[in-house]
Amino acid sequence: MSARILLAEDDAGVREVVGYALEREGFAVTPVEDASAALAHAREQEYDIVVLDVMLPDGSGFDVCRTLRAESSVPIVMLTAKDAEVDRVLGLELGADDYVTKPFSSAELVSRLRALLRRRELDRSAAAASPLEVAGLRIDPARHEVRVDGEPIAVTPSELKILTLLASRPGRVVSRREVMQHLWQTDFVGDEHACEVHVSNLRRKVEADPANPRRILTVRGAGYKLAAP
Repeated sequence: MSARILLAEDDAGVREVVGYALEREGFAVTPVEDASAALAHAREQEYDIVVLDVMLPDGSGFDVCRTLRAESSVPIVMLTAKDAEVDRVLGLELGADDYVTKPFSSAELVSRLRALLRRRELDRSAAAASPLEVAGLRIDPARHEVRVDGEPIAVTPSELKILTLLASRPGRVVSRREVMQHLWQTDFVGDEHACEVHVSNLRRKVEADPANPRRILTVRGAGYKLAAP
């Protein structure tokens, strides 16, 4: 079955070109032009990936991302302006899995989507993994659950995957590139700055004082590690 893509883009020309390119690659595309339509379709049907432009005529793609992430674990890709780093950071903070900056080539977008789909299939096959308990954290990939000192917290699919990687090797340093390769399950890792944003978001959720982390530690010039028990 073709992967189902929900494409929310207000520019009719971009929507047509991108939709055609994705369909040519074998995707089943549902194109919509505004935020309300994107939410309605995402709630009525099951999609494999949602692609959201930041600027939509009746609202922000960020608002759609925030709402969808509260309701679903569907992978989300944001389309952002090339010079708007704040948009890229905000999208990841709200739970987006990746972003593509405009202008972009259809080949680049297709590559990102295929990487997300590969990752989702691998996540499903690994869902039977046993829960991990380390440094006051209990991580259950099968249930998509994380507890901090016994208290449940909400994490995005990308955050869960990174936390699971670090918890599987407590005390060992994992480079940013290794984190991103694990996240995407491919040598294509996109922008490593996304790794920093995901880790920053995780710290806000698992650390008592995110500015002085005791669990997820930075090893300058090397990467990150989860504090050993």
